[in-house]
Amino acid sequence: MKAVLCLKYGTPQVLSLQQVTKPTPKENEILIKIYATTVTTGDVRVRGFKSPLLYWVPMRLFLGIRKPRKPILGVELAGVVEEIGQNVTRFQKGDKVYAMTGMSFGAHAEYTCLREDGIVTHKPQNVTFEEAAAIPFGGTTALHFLRKGKIQSGQKVLVYGASGAVGSAAVQLAKFFDTEVTAVCGPTNLELVKSLGADHVVDYTNEDFTKSHKKYDIIFDAVGKISTFKCQKALKENGKFVTVDGQGIAKERTEDLEFLRKRIESGQMKPVIDRYYMLDQVSEAHEYVETGRKKGSVVIRVV
Repeated sequence: MKAVLCLKYGTPQVLSLQQVTKPTPKENEILIKIYATTVTTGDVRVRGFKSPLLYWVPMRLFLGIRKPRKPILGVELAGVVEEIGQNVTRFQKGDKVYAMTGMSFGAHAEYTCLREDGIVTHKPQNVTFEEAAAIPFGGTTALHFLRKGKIQSGQKVLVYGASGAVGSAAVQLAKFFDTEVTAVCGPTNLELVKSLGADHVVDYTNEDFTKSHKKYDIIFDAVGKISTFKCQKALKENGKFVTVDGQGIAKERTEDLEFLRKRIESGQMKPVIDRYYMLDQVSEAHEYVETGRKKGSVVIRVV
């Protein structure tokens, strides 16, 4: 099968499309023919090994000292079950699924094997494979941190970095939880976040939300670019600041994929896709994601 390999840390040019052995499912695994995947900010960080100095040594030990231990990157996908192991009961051949591979990576390929009890479930019926692949990472991350902030109906929630994969999902989920949402993003994305349901929008290049005298129950930094200290004066007395930077990794749970599937199928949420690339253009996709200007997800068409 074809797969994009990252055989050393470095620029996007270290990635190369190669032929590798097609995996065979174990007794409790399913073999998925991948139709679409994405390039996330996490993929870019691993490939370039951009880790804070404090975590440099432990992350190198975990990911690989001189090169990635898992050379096929990619953490989310959508596709079709092609084979099942003899003990698999949750899935059948031909099932359309979407999934997260987590720190096992492996989605930038034509096939991958996942445990049937892994972070995989049936894909939303009303979206394409490309749209389904754009849901898991941003959706589960946003859900994790909004819950960490103890989101409740009637609250005022601010999402900083509202146009990215995590931020765009957070805006929509915060509206689902019946909150008043303020979305902070750049000037070119204001209309996008309005279309996602934001009640108020702030252009961060023109306005500092911390100086507006408005108070929020939750401030969610979806891009890891603002500090707790800076946000304190914009929080209500018992308000919470949550951020994707330095507050742990979002827990990946199959029930969260199921939750997101229901939101998508009911029309309460939609995936946001910026650009499409083919599998042999993953290096170009990395270059674009690395600019920090993407809206929603950058999708890779495998089939």
